[in-house]
Amino acid sequence: MPVYHPPKIASSEITPKSFYLKRRQFMGVAAGGVAAVGLGHHAFAAPLAAQPSKYTLDEKLTSKEDVTTYNNFYEFGTGKEDPARNAGSLTTRPWTIEVGGLVAKPQVIDIETIMKEIPMEERVYRMRCVEAWSMVIPWIGFPLSALLDRVEPLGSAKYVAFETLVRPEEMQGQAGIFQALEWPYVEGLRLDEARHPLAILATGLYGETLPNQNGAPIRLVVPWKYGFKGIKSIVKITLTEQEPPSTWNRLQPSEYGFYANVNPEVDHPRWSQATERRIGEADGLFGGARIDTLPFNGYADEVASLYEGMDLTKFY
Repeated sequence: MPVYHPPKIASSEITPKSFYLKRRQFMGVAAGGVAAVGLGHHAFAAPLAAQPSKYTLDEKLTSKEDVTTYNNFYEFGTGKEDPARNAGSLTTRPWTIEVGGLVAKPQVIDIETIMKEIPMEERVYRMRCVEAWSMVIPWIGFPLSALLDRVEPLGSAKYVAFETLVRPEEMQGQAGIFQALEWPYVEGLRLDEARHPLAILATGLYGETLPNQNGAPIRLVVPWKYGFKGIKSIVKITLTEQEPPSTWNRLQPSEYGFYANVNPEVDHPRWSQATERRIGEADGLFGGARIDTLPFNGYADEVASLYEGMDLTKFY
């Protein structure tokens, strides 16, 4: 029988160590001619066409309300409710992504072209936050490899670096003297991870265009890794030979590794990773229904081979 490991602190109380040490919007035509409009402080999504996918789960979906109101997106504030409250200010049209670096065909691609030319599909994935809470989300998106194929990576490319928008006039978490993080938010994957079929760029969820607070208009979803790897509102993708920086690893490398693979046997220095609190489930003794965390978030059969021979307690 699995041993129960309660977290040392509640997820709602988790704060990065560095913290205590020191949408106006109009979304243009997307797939099938849909648009989404943001009024006041809330972004309203519109229907988004997508084909069914073999990647699904026989698990209860987290409610759309929870998925869109319980978020980490520090560009709009450090509280879980801040992104839904503040992200309506973000303008997501026009929107382009610069894809370059070690590629044969560098490009600046607009979001409408991406959504028109690359088939969208719905995938139901588990999402596990490093803070020991989780969700089950029906994303709409496409394999990251489809975008990489367009630019033809060179043989010298070993990693893929990602960068988020910096727009402090619309992203209030980036404004002011005291900043929660160093901007822009950056992330990275090994090229073989980025090419894995499970890695997608999401443009929607729950059958609709992606809400601002969830990373509109396009974000990364890598379901076998902790959620902070899923960089939001991407504006730049660069293929490199060297391992790129990632925001949380740069901030506190002893707590947040570059790989960030979900591993119940490797605890965060300040709490256990053996179990997780599934958002929206009935409350329990420790503030929420807890379930066992699965290696690679339940995707070990698909991705464990990527890390064969690696010490996953060192490359965490």
